[in-house]
Amino acid sequence: MPFLAQLRAAPNLLTLLRLFILPFLVIEILDNNYPAAFALFVVAGITDGLDGLLARWLSQRTTLGQYMDPIADKLLLSTLFMVLTHANLIPRYVTVLVFSRDLGILLISTLLFATGTMRDFRPSLLGKANTLIQIVGVVCVLLERLWPAAGLSAMTGGLLQLIAVLAPVSAAQYAWIVFRRINADPATA
Repeated sequence: MPFLAQLRAAPNLLTLLRLFILPFLVIEILDNNYPAAFALFVVAGITDGLDGLLARWLSQRTTLGQYMDPIADKLLLSTLFMVLTHANLIPRYVTVLVFSRDLGILLISTLLFATGTMRDFRPSLLGKANTLIQIVGVVCVLLERLWPAAGLSAMTGGLLQLIAVLAPVSAAQYAWIVFRRINADPATA
């Protein structure tokens, strides 16, 4: 399918909308306008859910979408971690661990892809859990700015601690999976 046709596919347009929302989300957080920031984050989340559904329902799965969707997701989460850390809402060490994991995975997968060593980089169950906890953590951080409550604050703190543990553990699991697959007997791989 030609590039422009892929770009015009409804799921990819939703992914582009998610990328378009990102700078405005950052501006709202930096301006302490958390109701607008939360609303934009919800819209971004809805576009993320809808793009996958539309790709299946409309049979519009594209190569561009396979690359663009996870990039948009990582860009959204990574940017939010940076901005929320800048706003002193997420501890620096959590953001450093999240970024270190993502950067390590990106570097390893790029090297393996470029050398032709490995082309299949499906996320593990632990990696998916890590991403889900990060999303829930960001939601709680933003909600806490809208409705401060002791219970929500404790839950947010617990989620951020869990993210700090899951990020390096899921990175280690990813490295272990890659190592195992690279060293597997080609007859059984």
